[in-house]
Amino acid sequence: MNQILGECVGMTRHPARIPSDFKIRVAVLTVSDRASEGTYEDQSGPAVESGVIKYASESGNAVHVIAKKIVPDDESSISEAIRAWADMKDDDAPTMILTTGGTGFAKRDVTPEATKKVLDKMATALAACITLEATRFEPFSLLSRAVAGSRKRTLVFNLPGRPKAVKENLAIAMPKLAQAAYHVSKGV
Repeated sequence: MNQILGECVGMTRHPARIPSDFKIRVAVLTVSDRASEGTYEDQSGPAVESGVIKYASESGNAVHVIAKKIVPDDESSISEAIRAWADMKDDDAPTMILTTGGTGFAKRDVTPEATKKVLDKMATALAACITLEATRFEPFSLLSRAVAGSRKRTLVFNLPGRPKAVKENLAIAMPKLAQAAYHVSKGV
């Protein structure tokens, strides 16, 4: 396991190797019954946006949040949001969709199932590597059921729902996700 973790960590230390003119367009999907009903202020979506902006300033990569949405913990609502964004015309579609919430074991946690339904290709090693690295901050991150993959020319990745966990995961994940988004969007 240390060797696998070492490889994942090694990838984090190396910046994404993407052309300077490549623009990462991010859509943020918050999955939360309470936030979608307005009984709870969404904190996870803003944490995703903050993490993406931080990565952009530190890496020099052009990253822009182009869309945000809050949906309930409902498979069809989650799948439809991902599908609608990924199926947009190439110049309008996000290159990356980051979901937050619904990756645990509660009865209403269905984000991975909803995501899998609309993906063309899975990127299981990407999700596993990020989850494994996250154990440095939170040992119970191994209980995450997050998935990663692509639909058309868009990378999709599930993040946890707690704002602290979102920040920790994005710090680990963004160099990998940026590289993956480039490969997916360009068909490389």
